[in-house]
Amino acid sequence: MHSPPLAGGTAGPAALRPLLDVVLDALHQGAKTRGGPLPPGGPEAVARRVHDAAHDILPTHGTGAQEALTTLVRTLAEGAADPAEPHCAAHLHTPPLALATAADLAASALNPSMDSWDQAPAASALEALLTRTLGQEIWPHGDALITTGGTESNQLALLLAREHHGPVQVVCGAHTHHSIHRAAWLLGLPEPVVVPAPTGTTDLAALDDALTDLHHPLLVVATAGTTDTGAIDPLPAIADLCATHHAPLHVDAAYGGPLLFSDRHRHQLAGIERAHTVTLDLHKLGWQPVAAGLLAVADPHHLTPLGHTADYLNADDDTDAGLPDLLGRSLRTTRRPDVLKIAVTLRALGRDGLAHLIDHVHAHARALAQLIDQHPQLELYEHPALTTVLFRPRDATDDTVAHIRRTLLTNGTAVLGRARADGRLWLKATLLNPHLTPHDLHTLLETTLGTSTEGTPR
Repeated sequence: MHSPPLAGGTAGPAALRPLLDVVLDALHQGAKTRGGPLPPGGPEAVARRVHDAAHDILPTHGTGAQEALTTLVRTLAEGAADPAEPHCAAHLHTPPLALATAADLAASALNPSMDSWDQAPAASALEALLTRTLGQEIWPHGDALITTGGTESNQLALLLAREHHGPVQVVCGAHTHHSIHRAAWLLGLPEPVVVPAPTGTTDLAALDDALTDLHHPLLVVATAGTTDTGAIDPLPAIADLCATHHAPLHVDAAYGGPLLFSDRHRHQLAGIERAHTVTLDLHKLGWQPVAAGLLAVADPHHLTPLGHTADYLNADDDTDAGLPDLLGRSLRTTRRPDVLKIAVTLRALGRDGLAHLIDHVHAHARALAQLIDQHPQLELYEHPALTTVLFRPRDATDDTVAHIRRTLLTNGTAVLGRARADGRLWLKATLLNPHLTPHDLHTLLETTLGTSTEGTPR
């Protein structure tokens, strides 16, 4: 039996090229068979189709590369929730750019591990360049770490605050992402103090009261783009309160952070430069394949507590001799070079290309909100700050709203999220597809309204 070819080296591209044709054909056929944003039939039907196609996952004798790729890639595509489909709009799950996906293939083929320089010479240099560039989008001397996403970034922010200030008491709004609470638990910190957010953003008077009453050390967490409504906290006012009460500030801008690239929308992040740490996530409003998160820091020396030595990776004499020390750039050891797809995207599109995409999806959200506002059968929660639009049929109960969403999912006709706001349940459309058309927005609403007439749960 011959050993299968490898992806790297001078022979790797020749081995990959015919396999890529197989994968691309399977992706096409799977999407064509699915015929919509989601496979129809619900969880049991999807699981049955996957089992029928791939039940013999570890045969005695292999089926060969072409059959395995064709069967499993096509099965996955056929059963995917495809964010490139116009009516797949539930989550902050972006359709990745083709160029970023192509770059991700190169990263997989080369397979550098970002835990020591001798495994990733060029990738480590590229990462250092990119992280400084993105950190300096916020602060003159900023830096950043690449993470798997907002959850890891938020955990790192709390960890660094703990290492610099002691067992910090986190103070955050009721709308804060759940990862902040989980990070406090994982790090052995006190349960976060939650202040009200009755309008979807942190209540400033309540925050002031909490900071007055609590004992130090404290860490205030603000949000620039909530997952439920896309709301952005009043960052300058929160930063003022942090200065008054001598509390460091972390901003979770996993959703809204890329507004920094848009001259039209950057003002929405005014005050973010007064934070000590900022979470960013480019597999949301950055159109990257997962994962592409960052934690940005105002002071690169703030990262010192992450330093760690393992003799086989960053021995002191190697570091003294000039080999870069990468272990302090992450809590993970083995990690893939997610820097490449981000760097390719930034270089290919430039600031104006990214701004065009950001402005475009904002315009889609405003257009959808206007359509809802003018529709006699629909109710709009509020006009969007980012690209999330909440709506519901007029006079519908929460049970009806939940039933509509599950019916759309089961039918495979639309993927909408759900969010609770103003004490009621809303359908949530998160618009991250820059290729949407006005027709797509109209049909999304008509499909939803058509589903609402199919009956409600008994």
